[in-house]
Amino acid sequence: MPVTKLVALGLLLLLCFSVVFCNALDNRCWTLGDFNSPVLEQDGDIVIGGLFPMHYIALETDHNYSERPQHQECSGRFDFRAFRWVQTMVFAIEEINSNSSLLPGVTLGYRILDSCDHVHTSLRSMLFLVNGTSSQTQANADGSAKCLSSAPISYFATCTCLTDKKEYPSFLRTVPSDVFQVQGLVQLVSHFGWRWVGTVGTDDDYSHYGIQAFTEQLEKLGGCIAFHHTIPKAPSQAQIHAILNSLEGSTAQVIIAFATEGQLLELLVEAAHRNLTRMQWVASEAWVTAKLLTIPELHPVLDGTLGFAFRGTTIPGLAEFLLRVRPSPKPESVFTNMFWEELFGCRLGYKDGGDSEFSSLCTGSEDLMETENSYTDVSRVRISYNVYKAVYAIAHALHQLLQCGSKEHGSDHICKTESKFSPWQVIFMWEISNISGATECIKCPQYYWPNNERVSCVAGIEEFLSYHEIMGIILISLSLFGVAVATVITWIFFLFRSTPIVKANNSEMSFLLLLSLKLCFLCSLVFVGRPSPWTCRARQAAFGISFVLCISCILVKTIVVLLAFRSTMPGSISLKLFGPPQQRVFIFCCTTGQVILCACWLALAPPYPYKNTSYQGGKIVLECKDVWPLGFYLALGYIGLLSCMCFALSFLGRKLPDTFNEAKLITFSMLIFFAVWISFIPAYNSSPGKYTVAVEIFAILASTFGLLFCIFVPKCYVILLRPDLNTKKGMTGKMSK
Repeated sequence: MPVTKLVALGLLLLLCFSVVFCNALDNRCWTLGDFNSPVLEQDGDIVIGGLFPMHYIALETDHNYSERPQHQECSGRFDFRAFRWVQTMVFAIEEINSNSSLLPGVTLGYRILDSCDHVHTSLRSMLFLVNGTSSQTQANADGSAKCLSSAPISYFATCTCLTDKKEYPSFLRTVPSDVFQVQGLVQLVSHFGWRWVGTVGTDDDYSHYGIQAFTEQLEKLGGCIAFHHTIPKAPSQAQIHAILNSLEGSTAQVIIAFATEGQLLELLVEAAHRNLTRMQWVASEAWVTAKLLTIPELHPVLDGTLGFAFRGTTIPGLAEFLLRVRPSPKPESVFTNMFWEELFGCRLGYKDGGDSEFSSLCTGSEDLMETENSYTDVSRVRISYNVYKAVYAIAHALHQLLQCGSKEHGSDHICKTESKFSPWQVIFMWEISNISGATECIKCPQYYWPNNERVSCVAGIEEFLSYHEIMGIILISLSLFGVAVATVITWIFFLFRSTPIVKANNSEMSFLLLLSLKLCFLCSLVFVGRPSPWTCRARQAAFGISFVLCISCILVKTIVVLLAFRSTMPGSISLKLFGPPQQRVFIFCCTTGQVILCACWLALAPPYPYKNTSYQGGKIVLECKDVWPLGFYLALGYIGLLSCMCFALSFLGRKLPDTFNEAKLITFSMLIFFAVWISFIPAYNSSPGKYTVAVEIFAILASTFGLLFCIFVPKCYVILLRPDLNTKKGMTGKMSK
C-alpha cells in the first residue's frame, strides 16, 4: 500500500512517556552497533510505535568508540502496570482495525519496545522506531541519509517544561501538566498547616521542574523546605542509607516525593526495614496509585499517604482482552513471557533457563483470573486511558488526513491511501480534530462556552426581558391597562369637572396627577427589551422624574387639604399664600431637583449595556450596569423623602371631617407605596438576571396602581354611582337624612 508512514508511540529524551511520529522515507539514518532489543510488533499500513517502562533498571556501558556498542538488556522487576499500558495500546489498535467507520481500508500496526525508564535506552529505542531495523537501514543506504525529527504525543509526561510551545512546538499530550498538580499539592499542605516539609525526587526533569515549582509556590505562602534529596537512577546501598539517615535526622515530618514507583521502591523498602513510620508522605501522580507500592511490607511506612490522581474511568472490553494473553514461543510474545514468569514465579521452557531466577517450570495454562495485581485491576484505569486516548487521537487525525469517507473521491467507506503526509501534518490534524479528551484546555473566546462534550466553543445564550416572552407580555399588558384606566378616569373627571367633588379635590392637581401616573405606567415599557445605550439611560431617568412629579402632586394636594381646613378659621390667609401659582412653582422645583440629579448622574457615570457572564449554564444576561450605583439609590431616596413628607402631612390630616377629607385616602395610598418599595430593595438585590428588571417593573406598576386606585376610585364611585353625594350639600355634610 502507498501509505508507508510510521507513527511511533514512545518516550521523550526527558524521560517522559510519549507518542512519537516519524516518517519512514526511503532515505534513512545509519545505525551504529547492534540493536536487538525485544520488540512486540504487528505489521500494518501505518505503524504506531510505543515505548513503555516495563523495567526500571538499564545497565550503562562506557563507550570507548573502538568497538561497536552492544545492546544491554533491561533488568530489575517487570512492571505489571506498564505491561497493562502496552496491552491497552494493542487493544485500542485492534479495536480501531475492527471499526469500519474509522480508517476504513487502512490497517494500523504497532511496534512496542521497553524503555527501561532510562534516557539512553529510550533514545536508542526511539531511533529504532524512527529508522526501522538495522537491515532496513542498510538496504536504504544508497540514498542520502536524512533523519526526521520526531513529534511526540505523551500519555504520561506531566513536566511543566514541556508546556513551552516555542521550545517544544510539536509536543502534545493526553495528560495534564504538573502546573495543576503543583497548585493542588501546595493547597493541600497549606490546608493541613504543614509549613516545614522536605522533598525527595529523582534525577530527571519531571522531578526537577515539579519540585522547583512546588518550592516557589510554597515559599510564597510562608512555607519552607527543610531538605531536598535526589535519588540516583541506579542508587547504591550507600546512597540509599545516606538519604534515609538525613530523613531520620530531620525535624520535618512531611515529605513530598516527585518520582515513579520503581524509583522509590528501594528507598521505601529500606525505610520499612528501619521502621521509619513517623513520616507523612505526599505523593505525586506518578506513584500515588501504583500497586507496586501496596505490598504489605510498605503499609507501615505509606499508611495515610496523600496525593492527587488522574480521574479514573473504565474502558469497555479491556478487562476481557487483558485476560486473554498467553505465553508463546513466538518472538512477538517476548514481553508476555516476561510478564508470565514474573507473575507466577516460574520459568517458561521456550529458551535456555540458565539465566532465570526461577527453577520451576510454567505450564502456560495458569489462570490470570486467580491473581490480583496491577495488570488485571482495570476497575478505574488512569494512565491506560491516556494511552487509549493517544492511539485514538492518532487514528482520528489520520482519518481526517487521509480524507476517509469523503464523497468527493467517489466512496464513502475508503480512505485516500495514496496521500503523502509528514508527521507535522498528523500533529496538526490531531490538534484541530481531536480536542476531545485534551488535558490543556483552550480558553473559549469571550461570550463563548464549551459544549457538553467540551470539544468546541459555542456562543452563549443571551438572556433579557423580551417583549415576546410570557413574563414580558404580562408586564406590558399591565402597564397598558394602567394607562387605559388612568385615561378613563381622566375622561370621567373631565366630563364631571364642574361637579363639587372634582372642584373640591383640586381639579388642576388631579389632572396633573393623572398625567404623572400615566407617565409612571409608560416608563415601565422602557425596561422591557434588549438593553441599549439610550434605554439604559432613559430607564432610571424616566422612572425617577415621573415618580417625583407624581409624589409632588400628591404632596401639593395634601398641603391644600390641610390649608383649606385652617383657612376656615378666622383671620387665616394660609390658603391664599399657597394658591395655584405657588402650587405649580412647588411642583416645578421638586421635579427640577430630580431632573438635575438624574442629569448629573447620566452625564458623569451613565449606565451602559453589559453582558454578564457570571451565571452558570452558558447564559449571557444582558443588563444595564450601573457605573455609579449610588446614583440610582439617590434618585430613589429623593422619591422616598417626598413620600415621607407626604405621608406625615396626610397622617396629620386624617381626623378632618370625612365629607371634606382626602387625607385618609392619601395616607392609605402612601402606606401601600412604602410597602411596595421597602420590599423592592431586597428583592431587587437578590433577583438573578432578567428577574431583576422584572422586579423593578413590578414595583413600579404595583405602587402606581396603588396610588391610582386609592386616590381616584372612591371619587369615581361617588361620581358614577352616588351622584346624590356629588352635591354641595353632600360635600359639606348638610344633606338631610
